[in-house]
Amino acid sequence: MLTQVTSPQKIFFAPQRLVVPLFQRPYVWSKDNQWEPLWDDVLRLVEMMADGDQRATHFLGAVVLQSQEAVAGTLAVYTVIDGQQRLTTLQIFLDALHAQLEEAGLSALAGQVLALVENPEAFRAQPEDRFKVWPTNRDRPAFSAAMSAEAPVDHGKLIAGRLVDAHAFFYDAIRSWFDAEPQERDARAALLVQAVTSRLQLVSIELQSHEDAQEIFETLNARGTPLTAADLIKNFIFQRFEGDAIATERAYQENWSEFETPFWEAEVRAGRIRYARSSLFLTQWLTARTLKEIPAREVFSQFKRYVGDTKAEVLPLLRSIGAAAAKYRAFTEGAAVSDGSLSRTDRFVYRLDKLDSEIAKPLLIWLAEPEQSDIDEPTRNELLEALESWFVRRALVRAQSQGTNRLMLDLLVQLSRRESGQNVAAIAVDFLVSQTSPVGYWPDDAEVRRELQSVEAYKRFRRGRLLMVLEAIEDDQRGFTSGNPRSISPITRGVSTIEHVMPQEWRANWNDGLDLAQEASRDRLIHTIGNLTLVTSSLNARLSNAAWLGENGKREALRRSDTLLLGRDVVDVQDESWSDAHIQERSTRLIDAVLAIWPVPDGHTSSTEPSAARAQYKVEMADLIRAGLVTPGAVLYAKPAVHRGRTAVVNADGSVLLDGANYSTVSGAARQLQGGGSVAGWYFWAVDPSLSRTLADVRATYAGATS
Repeated sequence: MLTQVTSPQKIFFAPQRLVVPLFQRPYVWSKDNQWEPLWDDVLRLVEMMADGDQRATHFLGAVVLQSQEAVAGTLAVYTVIDGQQRLTTLQIFLDALHAQLEEAGLSALAGQVLALVENPEAFRAQPEDRFKVWPTNRDRPAFSAAMSAEAPVDHGKLIAGRLVDAHAFFYDAIRSWFDAEPQERDARAALLVQAVTSRLQLVSIELQSHEDAQEIFETLNARGTPLTAADLIKNFIFQRFEGDAIATERAYQENWSEFETPFWEAEVRAGRIRYARSSLFLTQWLTARTLKEIPAREVFSQFKRYVGDTKAEVLPLLRSIGAAAAKYRAFTEGAAVSDGSLSRTDRFVYRLDKLDSEIAKPLLIWLAEPEQSDIDEPTRNELLEALESWFVRRALVRAQSQGTNRLMLDLLVQLSRRESGQNVAAIAVDFLVSQTSPVGYWPDDAEVRRELQSVEAYKRFRRGRLLMVLEAIEDDQRGFTSGNPRSISPITRGVSTIEHVMPQEWRANWNDGLDLAQEASRDRLIHTIGNLTLVTSSLNARLSNAAWLGENGKREALRRSDTLLLGRDVVDVQDESWSDAHIQERSTRLIDAVLAIWPVPDGHTSSTEPSAARAQYKVEMADLIRAGLVTPGAVLYAKPAVHRGRTAVVNADGSVLLDGANYSTVSGAARQLQGGGSVAGWYFWAVDPSLSRTLADVRATYAGATS
């Protein structure tokens, strides 16, 4: 290993190729985070040099290169182990500088820069040998287009890509800087060339071909844009791939390139944290394989341990991951289809997504593995029916969710231990029925009925969750639960609007001379499930709050806007009135449907106290918004004296806006204002300028209403 402080001139001057392996992630640097700061740093360096500071330098970071054995008389080749973002950006910067120098007629300076971006023709055996750096295959078209463009460069005619955008940024920035003082252009250009080629510093770590590059890669990857678990795993796998360049390329294209598509690169939420979908999948795949709980921060280390413990061969491992990923993508995209019938797996995924739960995904991955091919489709469906009932019923009674990921893993272990011929659905049902703790019990019919009869579902349930339940009831009324559909297709998912039959503003046209106690009772009753329906088009506010009867009444408005069976017992049956008693009667009917859609085994009874199950229910800002206790746009006031006068604003999704930045929790916003450390955000923020009422007080009001 050779470590030295060097410069772009020393790194790029010799005829050579610095090749980024195809399995490394693509170029990710951006204007705001890297290009603009780099340009600003270069300009500061130029100013220091212009002021006579002959020692001025700017440190860019480290690069790790590994030499490859080369045939005599050919270009020296190095594999870029780490630092590809820096090296690629420097090449783009230097080429943009070369183009501007050519346009300015500064041929001598342009020639100095050209030697750093192109290998001499005598060393080129292939067209790509022209370039000093050769990026990963996904970036090559844009890189080649930008680096090959003749001055003056028309970037609008080049292939679209982040590297073309980078070239355009530096090209325009350099031209603007030259034009700012045209009389000093030549001197300024000389300083800029010297600054970029000689005064930027990097630490170059050069490894011999036999040295292990993985350890260096892992320790340096945190610089720049952090690598995901998928990035690290990819590098780990392909560093160990035994095959020539063609075999490596084929293995990558067939088994890994899919992970670098928008579907897998998209960020998805699991709990409070957002992950690249590829990283979340690999965590869940590894959980299914190891039957161990894998913390997000340990995915890569646990993956390495798994490979070491199982002595897994690289190509079969890649194929296994690729096959699982294809099935994972199929049920993810299948669940997102809004029209038509869903497979049992896709419907399970859709409904659990609405419950904001990812914890069953390892089990779905496990079910799809070849080792479980003996489990027939009816048995798989029975298993998913039982699991869905467990998840939905617990959501409806608002049972605590903390710790359920561990329970799902315990179930997976039980299923994996099945003997030949054992029914996995029966194993799962027995396991779920046997749970007695608040974390694992399966709510019975009596508890679900008791909860739904009284809970203000519209306020207490997240909107997507409530919509999913009402959609399921609609499909049940269409006959899809029983398997004897009376309709062409299920409801179109995710598009209907939840409407109150008796309006929230009922006092204007529905006041029946109630006393205060009756009014308070009705205020709660209107948000229960019996007063909620789905409509296919939103009602305007006037019709939504209209009286029940009449040409422009609420009943006729619902009839005109509604084509769904869910509301037929309201608009077709209740001709004369819609009262509190009607709401309660309809709640009973809808709850009957819920219990049929998500059944429990005959004779099953809950084995825990409902109050104990909800003792750990976590209140979030979004809950307070849904309950109407906090409104979007509400101002929060910092209570600590040292921060007196500072405010934040509540966003519609429950996040908090502070100084132009959004924070997912009130504690996160408070921590930012305080400058770090532990902060009890609920007590930090008040909801009135007098600071007499904190968010903790509001939360206590909510908890009292839901207990």
